Amino acid sequence: MTFLRPVARELVHRSSVAEVFITDGVPVGDDRFVVAAQWPRDHALYHPDENGLSDPLLFAETLRQGMVYLAHQHCGIPLGRRFVFRDLDFEVTDPASLRVSGTPQSVLLEGTWSWVGGTGRGGRAEARLDVTLVADGRTCGRGSACMLMIDERRYNLLRRMAPSGTTEEAGAPPAPRAVVAPYRVGRLRWRDCVLERGDAPDDWVLRVDRNHAVLFDHPTDHIPLMVQLEGIRQLGHLAVHEAHDGRFAELSFALTRATVECLAFGEFQQPVRLVVEERSPAGPRDAEPYRLRIAAVQGDTVLTRAETTWECVGARVVTAAPAAW
Repeated sequence: MTFLRPVARELVHRSSVAEVFITDGVPVGDDRFVVAAQWPRDHALYHPDENGLSDPLLFAETLRQGMVYLAHQHCGIPLGRRFVFRDLDFEVTDPASLRVSGTPQSVLLEGTWSWVGGTGRGGRAEARLDVTLVADGRTCGRGSACMLMIDERRYNLLRRMAPSGTTEEAGAPPAPRAVVAPYRVGRLRWRDCVLERGDAPDDWVLRVDRNHAVLFDHPTDHIPLMVQLEGIRQLGHLAVHEAHDGRFAELSFALTRATVECLAFGEFQQPVRLVVEERSPAGPRDAEPYRLRIAAVQGDTVLTRAETTWECVGARVVTAAPAAW
């Protein structure tokens, strides 16, 4: 296994070499693989938190890239196939093992590949990858992803079934809304904030900036899962920390698990609402884990639903609100 350079960007469906985290991958048995990745010490979007812990969505994105890489490089799925998420589940079991140090973090995904439906010979395949996350020889997480992999003809047929249409020209883009300040959603830059205020105090809307260099690394005909997941994470950060304001305001919570159902395509012509459907029944109590179920909804259609867990990871750095810029 080598961490010397990233794999070819087309093998992980990225346009920018800087956004490729996978560096190698080898089979180690029947349907078993090890994938190597290197995480940057800092990143424009997936930056360390205030306690120096790696962004958990780095794990989610590495899992996505790892599955796409294995599909093309080792499992016979040709380039040009379309990949559609069915579900995604990731958990960081030992956040301290992923603390950012003086060098980039080298991690391994030790995984098992299983075919769910077809192996791609007829233009359609579906598979699941279950992985263990290892850093410096220590197991610190687990995850799984299920993807549908289809040819262009089948993808176009699937997109025509979308209830709100698929063409970019169909309808005007949603009107801009007020963006929530970065410090309230755990981000550093205004351009990385994807949480907008809705029409009511508890209404939230996903900000879709198709010029964002990371979230929209390449053109797409729908709103990617990772964009929706970023919105879910930001709303979770806001909800958890504001729930702990007061007696427990000094505590810092991080996303440690997300179980995500991918139910429908998100279109660009309608706003996507982010809804907290359920909270921890007892509410925030001291440093106990806090759970939220958050959905991304477009019209009457649930696009994505995520069960998330937030755990106390240290002290909170409370700063004054930054000036708008």
